[in-house]
Amino acid sequence: MKSVITAVKHFIQSEDGPTAVEYAVVAALVIVAAIVGISALGTGLNTWFGETGNYVGGLGPVQQQP
Repeated sequence: MKSVITAVKHFIQSEDGPTAVEYAVVAALVIVAAIVGISALGTGLNTWFGETGNYVGGLGPVQQQP
């Protein structure tokens, strides 16, 4: 049991623990930014391809009703 307590004390006192946490936080932020960016890009491309498909298909530009 003393070896576990000693290992925990060493982990807390060393800089490996906080560094690992910092890397985990940065990785999480990068993942969130990528998901948001890909989602926004996907929505924009979906709209663009839909409008382009309608135009090419002979429906012409989509006009909004007043």
